[in-house]
Amino acid sequence: MEVVERWALDGSFLMAKRLFVAIDLPDSTRQLLAGVDPRIHGVRWTQTDQMHLTLGFFGGVPEDVEIKLREKLSAIQFGAFFLNLNGVGVFSAKGAPKIIWIGVGKAHPHMFQIHQRVQEAALAAGIEPELRPWHPHITLARCRDISTQALRKFLQTRADFDAGMIRVEAFHLYASQLTPAGPIHGRELTVHCRE
Repeated sequence: MEVVERWALDGSFLMAKRLFVAIDLPDSTRQLLAGVDPRIHGVRWTQTDQMHLTLGFFGGVPEDVEIKLREKLSAIQFGAFFLNLNGVGVFSAKGAPKIIWIGVGKAHPHMFQIHQRVQEAALAAGIEPELRPWHPHITLARCRDISTQALRKFLQTRADFDAGMIRVEAFHLYASQLTPAGPIHGRELTVHCRE
């Protein structure tokens, strides 16, 4: 676990984690998405076991706040629903592609409702809210030192890619550890839909 050192007011040592809440994908969907890899130099495809839809990211969370967050997340109630995965695109920084993603569910109301409840749970646990707009997606790859031109053909042929539908029956709290080989995620909590 990546740990951030912190000292409490009483002088005791506190550890903080990088946490995120996500919806997992079925193995069949992950395998389908792995097959989309264009194998272009400078594009590092996400390992299948790391593919997910992030509902909220919380960096540097101390243990006492994590306990409150778990309680608040566990209280969230929602019904199962289906999400479409379609349309491949990129997030860019200063014109250069950084992330290749697949879109999720075109403003699906149940997904946005869960996202909102996760943000409210974090706020109630004492975590500062994310102020940037949320763009739901699944990260397929990270790009390094690659031009938009090098990805143009791939993006044109995959713009309308349809990975089908997934049934969302749960979301999970993960701890994330950064390593030179990429992040390692460990599941900390699962919240299932109501029956």
